[in-house]
Amino acid sequence: MFSDNKKGKDQGPTDFSRNQNKISEGTKIVGDVISEGGFRVEGTIEGTFKTTGKVVVGKSGYIQGTLQCSDADFEGKFSGNLEISGTLSLKPTAHIEGEVSVGKLAVEPGATFNASCVMKGGVKSLGKTDGQKQGKSA
Repeated sequence: MFSDNKKGKDQGPTDFSRNQNKISEGTKIVGDVISEGGFRVEGTIEGTFKTTGKVVVGKSGYIQGTLQCSDADFEGKFSGNLEISGTLSLKPTAHIEGEVSVGKLAVEPGATFNASCVMKGGVKSLGKTDGQKQGKSA
């Protein structure tokens, strides 16, 4: 009876995506944070922050330093090096400064994005091979 309920809740690897850590407003963490779960940040983090999950930074959230994660949604502030393998979404209240490396970038009107940005992983074959074929036939 109890084991049936537990099986419905525990699905293995997807457990990390369900577990979201929260750093509340008024909390300040100085140092390195390493995790496999997602985060919601309403407080302040100064240092290196690495997670394989998604990071959501609320309006009162602020991260200064290095952030490495799979996806991120920003309503708050960031300053430093931002490395996101997936999608970075910036809401109208977001303020980003520094160096950014992302797979995809979505910026809503009103967001501040003062950063050098490199987009990786999404470029298909518009390179030298296709260009040489077009050049030879012309």
